[in-house]
Amino acid sequence: MARIQLALPPRFIFDTRVQIHIGDINYGGHLGNDAILRLAHEARLRWLKSQGYSELDISGLGLIMTDAAVVYRAEAFHGDTLHFQLGLIDFNQYGCDIVYLASDDKTGKEVARLKTGIVFFDYQARKIAPIPADFRLRFEEQHTGAAP
Repeated sequence: MARIQLALPPRFIFDTRVQIHIGDINYGGHLGNDAILRLAHEARLRWLKSQGYSELDISGLGLIMTDAAVVYRAEAFHGDTLHFQLGLIDFNQYGCDIVYLASDDKTGKEVARLKTGIVFFDYQARKIAPIPADFRLRFEEQHTGAAP
């Protein structure tokens, strides 16, 4: 079976640390596969907040996740702190991908790589909307090296 490969972005634009709580642990005694997406969601919310945004208001539009992929590299345990680094790649007319690198904060060992595809959504019209121009200008060229 072919394995998913997730390349890291050319630059990370944000980093934060998130502690692993008991509810994040599975029956095997380590970080559960469902929990890593929840922790990445927390990191994404912190990044948005640092930019003056929320998932429901980026220049009047919201964000919705279109897909997700996770590559696990190592175990993590209750009480550990994960260092999340986020970068943006693959901009298109309606969104982009957020790539996350999650590492053990004490050892630096890579725990997981994640990618979430996001698109902008007009909640009033109930439809996908183009990326706001200010978001594209703020992040696409500056952080990916791509031309707008």
